[in-house]
Parts: sequence; C-alpha cells; structure tokens
Amino acid sequence: MDRLIIGEVLKPQGIRGEIKVKTYTDFPEDVKAFGSVYIDGTAYKILSFRVGGENCCFLGLRGVPDRNAAELLRGKKLEGNRADAPELEEGQYYIVDIVGLSCETEEGEVLGTVVEIANLSSDVYTIEKAGKRILFPAVKGVVLKVDLENKKLVVDKKRFFEVCVD
Repeated sequence: MDRLIIGEVLKPQGIRGEIKVKTYTDFPEDVKAFGSVYIDGTAYKILSFRVGGENCCFLGLRGVPDRNAAELLRGKKLEGNRADAPELEEGQYYIVDIVGLSCETEEGEVLGTVVEIANLSSDVYTIEKAGKRILFPAVKGVVLKVDLENKKLVVDKKRFFEVCVD
C-alpha cells in the first residue's frame, strides 16, 4: 500500500479553513513530517500545523481557504505517502501492515485473521474466524512475534486465552 491512514478530520477550526484532526500516529507531530496529505484521493499541501492536545492537531491546507471548505472535509480520513512516514523503531509496525495477518499459536494453530486494531491504552486487536470475532490486547507476553514476511502474528496460546474477549 502506497498510503497510510494517519488521521481523521474532526471539524473545522475557525474561519480560515483550518481543520482539527484526530491523529492515528504515536505523536501528533508525525503528521507534519508528511508535508502533504490526501483526503478522498486529493492531495493537500500542509501550510500550517500545530498540536491540539492529546492525539489531535490543527492543519491549514492549501486549497481549503475557509470554514465552508473545511466543513466539507468533516469525518474524512487523512492519508499520507508511506515514503514520507517517520522511521519506526524496532518492534513497531503500521496498523495497515498488521491488519490481514493470520493470528496463530506457536504450534501453528490458526486462531483467526486480524481484521481491526483499536488504539486504546494498549492496542486491542480484533481477529475473526468463521464469523466469530475475538478481541485481545496486543501486549508483551501475549504477542510473541510479528512476522510480516510470512504474514503471521504469533501469540502465546495460554496468555491469549487468559486475556481474550469474544
């Protein structure tokens, strides 16, 4: 995938076309590193940026001159080019890379496929198998290995069943 979803437009801010964005990045400042963002496939150059509290930022975008134009972006996803994304540290992954992985035990038992990730105090993964959904926190001790090459997420079976919710 060439683009990553990096946030969602919450609302217009003020009368000059600024938008408030809920960021899906670890740090709101990471959004600024992209330089340009995409909304519904249209590229917008970031003209102004400021942090707006936890997991939020305010953006001024070229082509969004006033509150009316900003209002049309409400609820839309913000995307950035993967090539512009900040480097990840060891053990960190983009959500888009985790979704779709097979969730398996060390013994190779397939528990399901990762279909969704909720960013709470720790990431909560949702897996699905045969129409049944199971949620579990992706914390150390539960997740043993992320193997992007083989498209697998390996979990400790005992710990997984201690913390999962179906």
